[in-house]
Amino acid sequence: QVQIVESGGGLVQPGGSLELSCVASGMISNIYMMAWYRQAPGKEREMIAATVIGGNSHYLESVKGRFTISGDNAKRTVNLQMNNLKPEDTGVYLCKMAIATIGVVGSDYWGKGTRVTVSS
Repeated sequence: QVQIVESGGGLVQPGGSLELSCVASGMISNIYMMAWYRQAPGKEREMIAATVIGGNSHYLESVKGRFTISGDNAKRTVNLQMNNLKPEDTGVYLCKMAIATIGVVGSDYWGKGTRVTVSS
């Protein structure tokens, strides 16, 4: 089975930076899309950044200019560099990848998430 594991979360002061990493393992044929989602307390899970392999990157308006997503299909990884963090960025960050495996094409796989807390 495919497993996705995120890392890099933690506590950071407003204005600080964190880099989240996500690594997929298992019998993977190809990864078509990589994305980061955020779920804050009492709010719906929302996509904050996504990159389509062979295409462009897309960002939630509130993180444009502050966050950068970078994916590497060969390494089966996607990172999220977060700069100038704000308290509103607090939440659980989850990695999602659209992955083709043997016998299955383009299914979505999710990690368990990594917690980011922005507080002074």
